[in-house]
Amino acid sequence: MIDRAGILMEQGAAIAAERVVDSSNMSRSHYHSHFELYYLEEGTRLHMLENDIYETKPGDMMLFAPFVMHHSYSDEPNSDFKRIVLYFTPESIEDDVVLELLKNSSGLYHVDKKIGHYIHGMLGMLLFQQEDYDKLHDAALKALLNMIVVTLLKSAVPANKPEVQTLITRMIEYIDTHFMDDINLDSLAEQFFVSKYYLCREFKKYTNRTINQYINTTRILNAQRQIMETSRSFTVIASDCGFASCTHFTRTFKQVTGITPSEFKSTYKNKQKRRNSKENAILTN
Repeated sequence: MIDRAGILMEQGAAIAAERVVDSSNMSRSHYHSHFELYYLEEGTRLHMLENDIYETKPGDMMLFAPFVMHHSYSDEPNSDFKRIVLYFTPESIEDDVVLELLKNSSGLYHVDKKIGHYIHGMLGMLLFQQEDYDKLHDAALKALLNMIVVTLLKSAVPANKPEVQTLITRMIEYIDTHFMDDINLDSLAEQFFVSKYYLCREFKKYTNRTINQYINTTRILNAQRQIMETSRSFTVIASDCGFASCTHFTRTFKQVTGITPSEFKSTYKNKQKRRNSKENAILTN
């Protein structure tokens, strides 16, 4: 499946949406540098959000903050589902209070039927306005986005986190909080009192990736966050994220992302410049 909204974001858009109908399952978790609001229109889906699993039904919404690992799937193969995905950058949120709430509000949201119709209607209007490239295009998208997220935060009831924890969810939680340490397959098997073979088999079955792949992805995720949010050197970031050397960090970074840390930093700065230029152009017109 082609993520057209994702492509628009990569090209410098601050807000992008798409309606999708298919039956595909994501094979592994991923993350974005932007927010994602996922509105399920038809079907049922399971969402893995970091180390928690949620079931969504029509009218439910999932909110993913930047750099939160997630993926969706279904227990029933070839089961069609219909959803609207809305991506947006932190800079597109006009109110600082709303932005701080969004950063800490990833999860499943339920709304009553009336509010659900309002949000669904605004999402439909945003999809319509996205294709109308007049001088009010960006202003319309921004106004609709901010109304959608404010309505969601004011009216929705966040679902409680699932209480059941399996061996793998406990391990994921451990990796997420100890990625900067010297952790590996041997130390994890010892930590959780299981054999390495069992650990590898169950982890692969549950996450569709190996333990080393998950550790490396988690470390690189946190490195990306530091590159964007701090002025620390790559050497310091590598050490903070559990890498023994800057060379190992650079090699792993490219394996996970396809680009080097320097290329990532340059790409991020260029995106910021394009967005700032677009905002300045809107303000001066």
